[in-house]
Amino acid sequence: MTQSILIVDDDPAQRRILEEVVNRDGYRAVSVDGGEAALARLEGPAGAEISLVILDLVMPGVDGMEVLKRLQPTRPNLPVIVLTAHGGIETVVNVMREGATDFVIKPVSPERLHVSMRNALKVNALTGEISRLQKKQSGHLTFSDLIARSPGMEQVIRLGKRAAQSNIPILIDGESGVGKEMIASAIQGESDRAGKPFVTVNCGAIPENLVESILFGHEKGAFTGASDKHAGKFQEASGGTLFLDEIGELPLDMQVKLLRALQQGEVDPVGSKKPVKVDIRLISATNRDLLQMVKEGRFREDLYYRLNVFPIHVPPLRSRREDIPELVAHFIRRLAAEEGKPVVGISRDALSMLCAFDWPGNVRQVENTVFRAIVLCDGDMLDVSDFPQIASLVEGYAGAAMPTAAAAPRQMAPAPFPAERYEAPAREQRNTLAEFARSNFSDGIAVTDAAGNVRKLEDIEAEMIRLAIEKYKGHMTEVARRLGIGRSTLYRKVRDLGLEVREE
Repeated sequence: MTQSILIVDDDPAQRRILEEVVNRDGYRAVSVDGGEAALARLEGPAGAEISLVILDLVMPGVDGMEVLKRLQPTRPNLPVIVLTAHGGIETVVNVMREGATDFVIKPVSPERLHVSMRNALKVNALTGEISRLQKKQSGHLTFSDLIARSPGMEQVIRLGKRAAQSNIPILIDGESGVGKEMIASAIQGESDRAGKPFVTVNCGAIPENLVESILFGHEKGAFTGASDKHAGKFQEASGGTLFLDEIGELPLDMQVKLLRALQQGEVDPVGSKKPVKVDIRLISATNRDLLQMVKEGRFREDLYYRLNVFPIHVPPLRSRREDIPELVAHFIRRLAAEEGKPVVGISRDALSMLCAFDWPGNVRQVENTVFRAIVLCDGDMLDVSDFPQIASLVEGYAGAAMPTAAAAPRQMAPAPFPAERYEAPAREQRNTLAEFARSNFSDGIAVTDAAGNVRKLEDIEAEMIRLAIEKYKGHMTEVARRLGIGRSTLYRKVRDLGLEVREE
């Protein structure tokens, strides 16, 4: 789904202008007349869909300042851009003090508003990610913080919420990368142990000779190298939750000691003369078939039934493709902000390709793939060619895996999910510019220099833009349309090239 931006203004003409700017940037514009209607919308069921508010300051009845004051307690993280005809210092200080993210002076410049919207949404994405990390770190992550809206995850969430109401041992199974640890964190966050320690142990990453020491602890001098006393993961998690990931990798001799610790509620640190009582909530996870391992004698049957009291199966991503668009959008917002890249969305073709892929590495693979694409991307929209490895594996997209300079520009529609403003990718813009040059300035632009060498693409592009501006007498909307690029892109190129524009 597209991110929704609420426009609040009592002037119908101003609302139409703002709607055009918002819709052109690929967002969904929702307009209301006045502050009272805005509060009703934001406080109603549809209010959760609003990602940003563009708010006029001076309105009859409930004005912009009153809207800000009433929004702050209920939606403190909702970004608000204030429109004002009075840009005095006092006005700016007051609106920012009431929680506004930015302010724009009327009459509204589309380019200025575009930058403000993009920055506000980017900061909000990072703020949301930081909040999620803080919740996970503090043990307060809940199921509402997860991206799991597909029908395939409804059963997982329902079982997780039910399990959180007791201390029953839970076994989460699913392929690697499906998010088993996030499910475990959400169970902890919705239980009475929320805020208590959440200790994670990857059983497959511990050397065999250190498993006992790491899990149960050791006394000083218990073995060579034990220079200090170590509490162990069980004692660290006491009062909270112990998450044993990849439990199937645990050696058989340690399985016996783990079973005793679970049954007795106490652990025996290496070298200790007496056991230590622990109070833990145990959640285990595996990507292997433990029952088959039991049949093969590689996993203790008694431990299996001790762990598998409340099983939760997390389906692979290919079985819940409805989550892919929102996951991709989430990773684009977060990673683009972290990397300082101007990427704000993904083309419709690229999104369709990602939804068609099976994702054997599941959510973890999606994150790494989007990360790589953002690093590769030169424009502000991810395209099929930014995912060469995926394109080569999906039928119908292999030809786009390695784009060529002669490739014809493609028509693309906005992607149907958050943060997707469409403009042609940079390489397509160059193709469009080249076609424009051939049809309009075939005799006016030289492609080689005096020595016969091919000129730099940047020099040819700069000359082409300059000639287009002269031909259409500085009408930038017409220039952008004729060149086949977005107006904001044209202004950016003009600024970067140091061109002077005088609109007639």
